Amino acid sequence: MIKFVGEYRAKTDDKGRLVFPSAFKALMGSEGPMRLVVKKDLFAPCLNIYTYEEWERESEEIKSRLNFFNRDHAALWRGYMSGRAIVEPDGKIGRISIPRQMLDSIGVDREVVFAGNDHKIELWARGTFEESRLSEEEFTALAEKILG
Repeated sequence: MIKFVGEYRAKTDDKGRLVFPSAFKALMGSEGPMRLVVKKDLFAPCLNIYTYEEWERESEEIKSRLNFFNRDHAALWRGYMSGRAIVEPDGKIGRISIPRQMLDSIGVDREVVFAGNDHKIELWARGTFEESRLSEEEFTALAEKILG
């Protein structure tokens, strides 16, 4: 499994395309076309970007916990699968085109941050990313509360 680490800033071009960070692209290898799945995060104002393989793994795990003869389970699955996009970086410079409504949903105007988060990449509007950072004191208190 690929582990994404690091933060990379980028700007959208006039057509709303973003250059996918070369450090992340290098982790993914070069066998065949690179497919990524983009979805809105459930709890934070960011988009989550998964390799197609990781998306399949996560989706199968969730699906295995559902009973499709149960209305709530079927509704959850429908909601889980909606609002997703498959993107592929172009071959030349690795630009990706994320649907504008997805970028608008997280407040992207021009500048973004790609943030590695282990098995996925988070895409944030730069200002929102900076505002959402925990202070050292907040992080320490949270670590103590959860792990302490």
